[in-house]
Amino acid sequence: MGAKRGAVTLEDVARRAGVSLATASRAINGSARKVRPEIRERVEQAARDLDYAANAQAQAVARGRTDVVGLVVQDIEDPYFSSIAAGAMRVAEANGLMVCIASAGRRPDKEIEYVAALRRMRAAAIVIAGSRTDDRDALARLGAEVDAFERSGGRAVLIGQRRLPVDTLVVANRSGARDLATRLTGLGYRSFGVLAGPRGLLTAVDRLAGFAEGLRKAGVALSRDAVVHGEFTRDGGHAAMLELLARGRSVECVFAVNDVMAVGAIAALRTLGLERTVAVAGFDDITTLRDVIPALTTVRLPLVEIGETALEMVLREPSGRPRYQRIVGEVVLRESTPGVRPAHPAPVGAAEPLPTGPASST
Repeated sequence: MGAKRGAVTLEDVARRAGVSLATASRAINGSARKVRPEIRERVEQAARDLDYAANAQAQAVARGRTDVVGLVVQDIEDPYFSSIAAGAMRVAEANGLMVCIASAGRRPDKEIEYVAALRRMRAAAIVIAGSRTDDRDALARLGAEVDAFERSGGRAVLIGQRRLPVDTLVVANRSGARDLATRLTGLGYRSFGVLAGPRGLLTAVDRLAGFAEGLRKAGVALSRDAVVHGEFTRDGGHAAMLELLARGRSVECVFAVNDVMAVGAIAALRTLGLERTVAVAGFDDITTLRDVIPALTTVRLPLVEIGETALEMVLREPSGRPRYQRIVGEVVLRESTPGVRPAHPAPVGAAEPLPTGPASST
């Protein structure tokens, strides 16, 4: 209807069908998340009315460039990032784009190198997934490289914190951890430890700060010596759990700031015969870890959908200013935190409270 084939975007189709861009993409391109038949029919009719070609946006993004989308992650061995990659690849394939994955190994310099390499390759777009750090110099250099990429005609999207002036999916780490603390204190827990992840990693900083805030609102203190920093890995969680116990801390519940650390913590407790004594909670709800015994209490993030949405943002028409979309987690209580019987209350720690950090407000 009036527009030449290829001139219409998926955003036009979504607007005509009266649905979100994400829903329109799922209806036309396919997704793990199903669309109701009546919605799918409405979207498909809108596409026919507008003479929409399913890969028109991808062609517009890649015009004069390659059909490659770069996905730069912190650690592809971490199932957090592989889940995001699965979602991104699904949307890219449906739009005629190929995903090139680069794993930075949590090294800021390597991340910057990969963005520069993708710019030289004339990639159509870049998705940078993963937490920022408190290294301002590294952030400034990454920002300069991303800016150069966009000025050369590419598109960039970040997944993590709102730290650069580009389209960003902002993960609400702080509020998710705060909600988790509220639910755990509601189960009767009063003595907590935290396996806090690497120092300076903003995701870890936010999750620790949010958890401490939630405990404080419930009248529970989190002492400094109940917080142990470690790598964002299974072995990091194992070592941090052993360190927490070695400090002589008597805790009822341990919060590991991601699921893979929580798995390491459970393994350490099982080795010592304490798996039924200390409750454990994580964050992320990694699909491949849902068979862990006991089933892990966590904060669920829609990781595959995050990857899908990041690619959908790349395919949107530029708006002239950065767009931000907040991703909110959902607390999922499972067998790893069975709760405390009211007849056996635990003492509240009296050590110096841990201050909340200023990293972000989410």
